[in-house]
Amino acid sequence: MEVTSLKKRKNDELTNAINENVTNENKLEIQLPLDYKPNVDEEFMNPLQVEYFRQKLQRWRSELLDEANQTIANLSTESLHRPDQMDRAQIESNAALDLRTRDRERKLLQKIESALRRIEDGSYGYCEDTGEPINLSRLEARPIASLSLHAQELHERMERVHRDD
Repeated sequence: MEVTSLKKRKNDELTNAINENVTNENKLEIQLPLDYKPNVDEEFMNPLQVEYFRQKLQRWRSELLDEANQTIANLSTESLHRPDQMDRAQIESNAALDLRTRDRERKLLQKIESALRRIEDGSYGYCEDTGEPINLSRLEARPIASLSLHAQELHERMERVHRDD
């Protein structure tokens, strides 16, 4: 009983501290503790959790964009004017692999943008099919998840059934 009231009081203190940081535009300015990790004992998708996942998604997006810019720079500086055909073939093969990787990352960027939009509209962390909360460990491992594990499994089963037709 005492542990529960301590957790509630701590959660209430965090909520009050966050509410004090409301800016003029009614947007929350949230300072996350450096070692903050979402916890199942907290209220689901409280402002700290939302900010944690927003920052995680933004960092991931930034890393992907940096890698894409590096690929563009590398492709534009690599010379295909090598006298040796094997060298030229290796450069072209590496470029093709880089471009395939960047295409996959482009699709991933779209999913990251979608997750950031869900954060903005308040639907992040909830299954798009069932409306139930998505497990925090799933969101930690795959912050772009839009389906609960159960709904994702059903979705994949249906894909296999229809693919076999």
